[in-house]
Amino acid sequence: MNIQRLPAFLIAGFLACVFLLSGCDKLGFGAKQSNALGNRPDLDCIIANDFYAVHFSAYLQPSKDDKNVDPKAAFVPFCQKIPRAGKMFFTADLIDRDIRTTPIGIRLVEVEKTGQKAPDDIREIRTVTEIPSKLYPKGAVEAQADVDKTGDYVLYLLIGEAMEEDDKFRVALEVGVEPNGADLPLIAIGGVVALVLVVLGFLIYLHKRKSKATA
Repeated sequence: MNIQRLPAFLIAGFLACVFLLSGCDKLGFGAKQSNALGNRPDLDCIIANDFYAVHFSAYLQPSKDDKNVDPKAAFVPFCQKIPRAGKMFFTADLIDRDIRTTPIGIRLVEVEKTGQKAPDDIREIRTVTEIPSKLYPKGAVEAQADVDKTGDYVLYLLIGEAMEEDDKFRVALEVGVEPNGADLPLIAIGGVVALVLVVLGFLIYLHKRKSKATA
């Protein structure tokens, strides 16, 4: 069969299927993944406001109750979505070298969303951990906390006196959420829809050819 005689929409649908399938392979659908999408070892999670930016990573200590846990699980970085509660380690690499000479305090608080505009978009429920201000001359801000339940949290980096709202650098965290979990079904659904359209178009194409041949 000559591909040049195929309808344009059929060719386009076929190419879309190939693209989606190749994308699924890159995302790891064809092989077992130890890391969720967005939590690869080369994760580049940059968080910024109008004045500051950091490379952020969160690490989750494996549960002691899980006897079959992968030893490498403790080294899997997360961004702002963390799959479960537990002991966590946070690192924020300061991109701006100027604030490496400024004391920085750390607070991790549990919050609830208010639906209003920032900075009134959250209400603090409790402080989980707090670290007094100190210098981080190497640019690596580190903290750890025992997060005992799922929900919304904010990790504050309090820069200097933190008098201005912009100096209260916020890293919003969702605990109990699979990282980018909602994106995976959309890709899968898109691939199925494209495949169905291609098959349907091909059947219509064959039917028309058979009709013309009969005529």
